[in-house]
Parts: sequence; structure tokens; C-alpha cells
Amino acid sequence: MSDVTEINETETVTADDVTEAAPASTPDQLEEEGDIAADYIEELLDITDLDGDIEIDARGGRAYLSVTSSEQTNLRLLSRPDTVNALQELTRIAVQTKTGAFSRLILDIGGSRETREAELALLVDKAVERIDAGAESAALPPMSSYERKLIHDVVAERGFTSQSEGEGRDRHTVITRS
Repeated sequence: MSDVTEINETETVTADDVTEAAPASTPDQLEEEGDIAADYIEELLDITDLDGDIEIDARGGRAYLSVTSSEQTNLRLLSRPDTVNALQELTRIAVQTKTGAFSRLILDIGGSRETREAELALLVDKAVERIDAGAESAALPPMSSYERKLIHDVVAERGFTSQSEGEGRDRHTVITRS
């Protein structure tokens, strides 16, 4: 399956859309995905002459790879959000090529996911402030299905309601009062 599949010649389905509908993987499949992904990332680190330790885990039905280094400057360039997302997609493609199945793998480089989760929580806080100030709803910018999932969790913790709207790369979250 390619990253973008044409449907009815006008509508496209992205990897994020498939992620939401993909069947759950077994623990053995997640382990295999993690091993393949770790090999791929290790090769990338070797090519770029960067040091990093790779940990493989399974979280929420997804293989989760975490790359850390004792010298954080080593991974600073790779831990930028856009870079992590691009590397995650390349790693997913590498896994899919070897397994023949779509991967919902999550890649974290140098704590980038934790940093992004904190940024998303701040976005939610600002949106909640707008609603508390009288706005009926607050729309957040488009983001990946994984990030929207994190947003939905934070919104629920704050006692508000959220839903995803839009299609493809324009899919975003709208927050309203419960």
C-alpha cells in the first residue's frame, strides 16, 4: 500500500486515515515491527555518524521506538518535529516493505514526543482560555492522527469535548465546552 491511494479519482486517503482504521497488531507483530524499525534507525545513525541508544516498546497497540543519546546535541537536529515525523514515515515504509502490512509505529528521538505533548497541552490550554472568554469553540491547526489523539486525551482531562474535522492534511481538532 502506498502512502496515498486514489479513491474515486478525487478523494485521497493518507497514512493518517489508514492509521485510524488499521487493525490491532499482535504482540509478535509489534516485536517484529520494532526490530525492523530499530535496524533501520541504527543504519541511519551509522550513516550520519551519530550515536544513539534505541529502546523498543509496545504502547497502545503500536511499536514505539525511542532513540536517546548521552550527548543530546548529537540528536538535536533529528529531534525537530518535522524531522521526526519524516523519519517516522520512512521507518514505517521500511517496516511495511519487510512485513507487507501497514505499521502504526511511533518514533521518538531525543525526547521529541514528550516535548511535543507539552506543546500540544499548551495549545489546548490556550483554546480553553478562548472558550472560557466566550468563544463557542476553538479550532486547532491540522495535525497527524497521533497528535489529534493526544489532543483528545488532554481535552477530556480538562473537562471539555473535542472532535476531529476536515479531510487529509487539513484534518484538525475542534474543542467545545462539554
